[in-house]
Amino acid sequence: MKINIKEDWKLLSKRAAIFYIIFSVINLITFILLFSQTDVSFIAAFIYFIFWQAAIWVYYMFRYKRRNNMKGGEWIDAGMFAILAATLIRTFFIEAYQIPTSSMEKSLLRGDFLFVSKMNYGPRIPMTPISFPFVHQELPIIGGKSFSEILKLPFYRLPGFQKIKNNDVVVFNYPGEDEFPVDKKTNYIKRCIAIAGDSLTIRNGIVYVNGKVADLAENSQTSYRVNTSNVIDRKSLEKIDISEYGYNPNIRAYEIWMTPNNKKQISELPGVVSIIPTIDSFGNYPDVYPHIPEQLPWSRDNYGPIYIPKKGDKLKLDAKTMWIYRDLIQKYEGNESYVIRDGKAYLNNQEISSYEVKMDYYFMMGDNRHRSADSRYWGYVPEDHIVGKALFIWMSIEQDGIYGGRHKGTFSRIRWNRIFNIIH
Repeated sequence: MKINIKEDWKLLSKRAAIFYIIFSVINLITFILLFSQTDVSFIAAFIYFIFWQAAIWVYYMFRYKRRNNMKGGEWIDAGMFAILAATLIRTFFIEAYQIPTSSMEKSLLRGDFLFVSKMNYGPRIPMTPISFPFVHQELPIIGGKSFSEILKLPFYRLPGFQKIKNNDVVVFNYPGEDEFPVDKKTNYIKRCIAIAGDSLTIRNGIVYVNGKVADLAENSQTSYRVNTSNVIDRKSLEKIDISEYGYNPNIRAYEIWMTPNNKKQISELPGVVSIIPTIDSFGNYPDVYPHIPEQLPWSRDNYGPIYIPKKGDKLKLDAKTMWIYRDLIQKYEGNESYVIRDGKAYLNNQEISSYEVKMDYYFMMGDNRHRSADSRYWGYVPEDHIVGKALFIWMSIEQDGIYGGRHKGTFSRIRWNRIFNIIH
C-alpha cells in the first residue's frame, strides 16, 4: 500500500478527519505529561504516542483506500468513534460500577448501580494502555487476558478537584491481587477511614482516628448475638429490612447483622431477651494484617495502633514495624530485595533501620464491619490503586431471594427509593 500522507488525508471523511485531529491532540497531551511528569523515559513515552497514532491511521487507510469494497463503512466509523469516546469518558471522567457484595451494607446494597467519578481525585493514566474496550480482566466468552503488558506505563494521576478525605466512599484496585497489573486488579469499594498521616486504633469495635472516635456511617451495620425465648418470624425481620441473619446452634442464639436503627426495632419484637454485640478480643487471628499474631495479636474489633504513611515520611523500622510496612516497601514501592531476616530488615542486602515513603497510603473499611474484607485483613491501599470517588446511585435492583428465598419479579425488585441517592 503506497503511502502519501497529503493525498491519503483527502480520502478521509469530514467526521473521520475531525475524529483523528481530536484523538491526536489527546494523544500528544498524554505523551507530554508522561515524559515531563513521570519517570518514564522519552523512548517509552514516544512508543506509546506512535503506537496509537499509527494504529488509528492504519485503520483509516484500510477503511478509506478500500471503501468501495467495504459494506457499512460509515457504521464502522460511527461505532469506532463511539467506542473510543466511551473509553475516554470511562477512563478520565466517570465510570459505572455495581455493588457485588454486602461489605458496605446498609449504606450501599447488593444490586446498587453507581457512578464513580475519576475527576474528583484526578484521573489516572492507564498503566496497561493496550486493552480490549469495556473489559476489565478477561475477555468475554473466549476467556484469556483482555490486556497486553507489552507496553506498561508508570503511575501518573492528572490533577483533580480534591484530595481523599476521611469517610469518603472510594473505589480502588484490590491490593492483594498480585497476578494482575495495578489498574487491572479487581475493583473494590470501601469507606476511607484514615488518610495518609493518620493513626488508627480499634478498641472493642469502636474506631479511633488520631485519638478521636471516628464518625460512624448512619447505616453501617455489625453483628449481634440475639437471645430469644421463641423463634423469630422471618417476615418480621424482612419488615425491618434485615436480610443477613441465621441461627447459630453452637451458642443457641441468632446471629444478626444490623444497623443501630435495626437494633432498636428488633428489641421491640416479642420474645427478644437480649442483644449482645459480637466482639473479637485480642488474640490469635493469623488472617488479620500484618499476619504476625505472636507479635501483634490484633483482631477485627481490637486492632492497632497503626500509622498510615504519607509521601516523604521516614518510617522507623523496629521489630514490629518492619512487618507492618513489609508490603509497602517490598510490593507497592517495588523493592523486591526487601527481606526480614533474624529480626532485622534488609534492602539490597544492606541492613536498614528506616525507609522513606514514595506514595500516600490509605486505610479502608466496609460499613458492614463484620462482613467486610478490608484493610484490617490486607493492609494499606496505595495511592496508585485509587480509582475514583463514588458519587450517586443511578439504579438499584434487589438480589432475587435475598429474604429467606422468597422470589420476586424483576420489576418488583427495583428499589425506587434509592435511585439518584447521593452517596455519603
